[in-house]
Amino acid sequence: MSGFFVIILIIANVLFSYKGFNSSAFFSRYQFEVEKILLYKDYKRIITSGFLHVSWLHLFFNMFSLYVFSGLILSTLGPLKFLVIYFISLIGGGLLSLAVHRNDPDYSSVGASGAICGVMFALIALFPGISISFFGLLSLPSWSYGILFIAFSIYAIRSKKDNIGHEAHLGGALIGMVIAILMEPSALAENYVVILIIAAPTIIFIYLIITNPHLLFVDNLFYKKYKSNYSIDDAYNEKRNKNQHEIDAILDKINKKGMKSLTLKEKEILKGNSKKMN
Repeated sequence: MSGFFVIILIIANVLFSYKGFNSSAFFSRYQFEVEKILLYKDYKRIITSGFLHVSWLHLFFNMFSLYVFSGLILSTLGPLKFLVIYFISLIGGGLLSLAVHRNDPDYSSVGASGAICGVMFALIALFPGISISFFGLLSLPSWSYGILFIAFSIYAIRSKKDNIGHEAHLGGALIGMVIAILMEPSALAENYVVILIIAAPTIIFIYLIITNPHLLFVDNLFYKKYKSNYSIDDAYNEKRNKNQHEIDAILDKINKKGMKSLTLKEKEILKGNSKKMN
């Protein structure tokens, strides 16, 4: 019976993602986007983005992971506590992404990975000795998987060599572990070594990337855009001013040479700006 709740979550993810696959407007309306959340207070995106995915493959791997890792948590804690872990981890992962990318208004992401990482690390906190198998090819104790996952996430966030939201993974994982310990305090006494090894570097790293992102984001686009006193309002105003200059140049060209002189790109810019004003 408890597995019913996982099936409902999977169905919700499939239906919501499918709608996003077929409607770019729907996808844009509900994806995680820093500018929309911080400037326009559209906080629902922190949750709704967790039900969107970029492809069927992305959706499959997340739902497969959810199905595999949820069983023991559900049977141990029950469906209500499982749902608390899932949704608070989803929100925690989103908030960490928001904090890290607060000066990058164009940053966007989707996916249930933050919530699923919360479920995974709740499992690790409660059962560090159980084996985690990867399609039957490789089996590792959950505690070693947790350490490897955290180390890789820290490396990936710092190097920015892919387009994956590792911040959400890291935030969700830490929140899931903390909530599981609060729900089952005896786990801390029994598994404190594993929990400390995983949680300590994660907390330190999260503190650093929130308070001093310039110390970690090196040799990548984020760092080049980052300025110590550069806020999201500054970024928005800069983007708006740049857009206004483009529009002014296009209007000046129309005034001098007529509409037929515009390139396809200039027409798209003009059309996009017209939609925004409506």
